[in-house]
Amino acid sequence: MKEYPMPGDLIEIDRPHYQHWALYVGDGYVIHVTPIGKAAGSMTLLFKKAKVEKDLLDKAAGKDNWRVNNKYDNVLIPFPVEEIIWRAECQVGRIVPYFLLYKNCEHFVTKLRYGEAVSEQVEWHRVSPGCLPEVSFVSCCRFSYLD
Repeated sequence: MKEYPMPGDLIEIDRPHYQHWALYVGDGYVIHVTPIGKAAGSMTLLFKKAKVEKDLLDKAAGKDNWRVNNKYDNVLIPFPVEEIIWRAECQVGRIVPYFLLYKNCEHFVTKLRYGEAVSEQVEWHRVSPGCLPEVSFVSCCRFSYLD
């Protein structure tokens, strides 16, 4: 049985080859970053810009499985729900930098929830030729995503 999200929850969406992340804001909606450009949705583009969008969770997830995953709650203290939602709503419509290794969708939503941009999903087994050498590592990055 799927856990129903509460406002402020992090939503992990299972995409082929990677995880997409969104922040649940209530009434069926999430706020997340979506790629801009010809190959929108492609993980092979490491440098790009993204747009912050508010979509229905069902639209954002499509046919992919999703789950509530507030996995950093045991090490980081989330902001109060009202502040998380306010921080997220203020970002809707913005064009933001996107770099898979340190400014990805997980970084974006963890910055909203905790005030720290964190991602453990930068795990590569194979990278498209010409992008980066083949590596396999897990990175936990922190940076200032929101100005």
